[in-house]
Order: sequence, then C-alpha cells, then structure tokens
Amino acid sequence: MKTYIVGNWKLNFTVGEASIYLHKLLRKTSNYRGIEVVVAPSAIALQPLSLQIDRHKMKLCAQNAFYRDYGAFTGEVSFSQLRGLVDYAIVGHSERRYILGENDKMIAKKIAAAIRNKIRPILCIGETESERAFGETADVIRDQLTGGLSEVADDDIDKVMIAYEPVWAISSVKGAKLAGPDEIAEAVKIIREVLTNIYGAESAKAVPVLFGGSVSSSNAGAYLTVPGVNGLLIGGASLILSEFTDIIEVAKRVKE
Repeated sequence: MKTYIVGNWKLNFTVGEASIYLHKLLRKTSNYRGIEVVVAPSAIALQPLSLQIDRHKMKLCAQNAFYRDYGAFTGEVSFSQLRGLVDYAIVGHSERRYILGENDKMIAKKIAAAIRNKIRPILCIGETESERAFGETADVIRDQLTGGLSEVADDDIDKVMIAYEPVWAISSVKGAKLAGPDEIAEAVKIIREVLTNIYGAESAKAVPVLFGGSVSSSNAGAYLTVPGVNGLLIGGASLILSEFTDIIEVAKRVKE
C-alpha cells in the first residue's frame, strides 16, 4: 500500500501565494515510488492550481464540498463541480464538525457524493479531550466511522480513506497535546475492527488509515512506523516549505 502525505492548508494563502508555494514545492519534490503527496488548498485556488500542478509528483485535494450535485444552494461548491480538478477530498474534519456543525448524516452524504463523482474521500474521525477523559474514545471512533460510512456499499469501501485526527492533538486547538504511538495504535486497531465487522477482513486491510495531529518533521517518522498507519494528514507544518518537504523525505526513508 502507498504512503500518503496530505497537506491541509486550511484558510491560508491567497491564490497567488498558493501558486508560488506550489511552484517551490514542485521544484523540491520528486516522484517518489510508493508515496502519494497531496495538497489541499482553499476552494478558490483549486482551479488555477489544477493547471499548474504536476500530477506525476502530487495530487490536489478539496478541503470540503457539498453533497448535492447542483441546485439552489448559494455559496456551496459541489463534488460534481470539482470532478476532474481534484483526486481527493477531506470530509468530516473536526473543524467542520465542531465549529460549523456538520453531523454524521451530512458527512455520510458527502462521502457518497465524492465516490459518485470519482473523488476519493478522506473521512476524518477523532475524539475531543473531554471524550477522551471520560473513556469514550472507542465509542466516538465507532460512531463517527459507522455514521460516516453508512452510505458506502461493500464494493466502494476501497475508494475511501480514513484519517484518525484526535481533536485534542490538533496544533490549532488550545492546549493541544502530542498523541503517543500507543494511543494512535489503539485507535487504528479499533478502526480496523469496525471496518472488518462491516466490510470483512480483506476489505478492511485495503483501506488506508492516516494520522493527523500536530505532525512535524521531528515526529513524522515515529507516527509512520505505528502499525496500521499508512500516512499523515498535516496541518500547520504543511504551510512551511522546509517542514513539509522534510516530512516527505522522512516518509521516503521509512518506506525504503
């Protein structure tokens, strides 16, 4: 299975800044065998960057999209409009869940819409600090996973990726803490068990599981060697050229 390095730029960079950053990033990266580098700029930058990007080196990802293909939904961008521009889409990120109020029902519709439009969704799941403190991590993972995948048929599960991103470990969250390898391994084990129960053991093995949460070049190697982790979802560090390219190099060394 490939190792996936996904940079989520969130609400950062103008279109011009994103173009300059991508230009520098393309110059500093190569087509690494077995590694898929993915960047997720803001929606307004996707179209111009789709003309600039070298898809042999990296792919584009949407940070979000709407689950209806067309209609009277002012301000929304549909997966059907993104078809051909992006290869991936982040769905259910904790900032969408806890700041913007997205629930599992809406997230499930977005997952289905992404698959319908030939875009691979990255379903984000993860517990808050209070949920973790009350021992609810396993329940939250199961609920978010089963809810988010409720509209995914058996023969489509290989088109989905899962990103375990505990809210308490995200660098932009006040009081964020680093997740330990054992904590990540336990969460990944639960994810695999849920997938196995729903889709069977063979299908569960084929689903890439990423980790996200204060990832940097100094801890990327440790996270990538956690059993069952197939890549990283990176926030703040993906905005710093030297950090992001160092993480890609770490992934290359681990893969080798």
